[in-house]
Amino acid sequence: MSLLKSTDVIYIAGHRGMVGSAIERQLKIQGCNNLISRTHAELDLTSQAEVNTFFEENAIDVVILAAAKVGGIHANNEFPAEFIFDNLMIEANIINSAWKSGVNRLLFLGSSCIYPKMAEQPMREDALLTGVLEATNEPYALAKIAGIKLCESYNRQYDVDYRSVMPTNLYGENDNFHPKNSHVIPAMMRRIHEAKLANSSEVVIWGTGTPMREFLHVDDMAAACLHVIQLDKKTYVANTQPMLSHINVGTGLDCTIRELAETMVAVIGFKGQLVFDSSKPDGTPRKLMDVSRLKALGWEAKITLENGLKTTYQWYLENEDQLRG
Repeated sequence: MSLLKSTDVIYIAGHRGMVGSAIERQLKIQGCNNLISRTHAELDLTSQAEVNTFFEENAIDVVILAAAKVGGIHANNEFPAEFIFDNLMIEANIINSAWKSGVNRLLFLGSSCIYPKMAEQPMREDALLTGVLEATNEPYALAKIAGIKLCESYNRQYDVDYRSVMPTNLYGENDNFHPKNSHVIPAMMRRIHEAKLANSSEVVIWGTGTPMREFLHVDDMAAACLHVIQLDKKTYVANTQPMLSHINVGTGLDCTIRELAETMVAVIGFKGQLVFDSSKPDGTPRKLMDVSRLKALGWEAKITLENGLKTTYQWYLENEDQLRG
């Protein structure tokens, strides 16, 4: 392992987000306290000039690129231009400025939506660019694919060490619980919780309940990120290819949306019925990651879905007032 040193200056782009904040917590546990971060008000990552100046003024050793504009099916359908533009600008500005300022080590966080809608399951890394993307989040997916290719291209041309990890669906502390613009777990958790408070006889879940999804707790994702970035370069290169260098991160297990909802109902203690609204979009039929490459590199997920939902719900209850604000 090429361990991160306590003296390394590590820039976490997106430190307030769910993944960035989890990575920050785990870095501190490892004794890495020389961390740099900026809020959006302090640094607009879509501005090339601002990002260039930031890197010129800070001697950064390692970059964790967890910043992104993210959202669920509704948000991706409503704001496609923002999803492709903002994400392209963020990753292009950070990766190029990192290279120009001499940063040799960078980790880019992508998304499992980079894979074709009808990709063979479980999805292996080499499924990338082999078919049509899911229409509801194509702009976001294209931006994430571009991020992978940026890292690979800079590696090939400049011999830097820029790596990419592709997580499955994430959830956990600091997730977005917006009633319309959130992903499936926080959206479902909030809806079922509010139905419980209102003593409702039923709660409506979008879609048919038949699509299958894989869910990874954000603390597991953070642990996987630190594992991957600390692999020595020889090991990483030996397990990837110059133009197929990303690594899937997931549990290797999936469940139906109905099974997720039933588990959620049990965790929250809702006594009513589940009703599935088939007029709402289902999205991709199945999304399961092949995580054999990551397992071969010595890492596996540890947090079960039920336990992860329990700790996430507890965090939601503790922060409910703030999340409603």
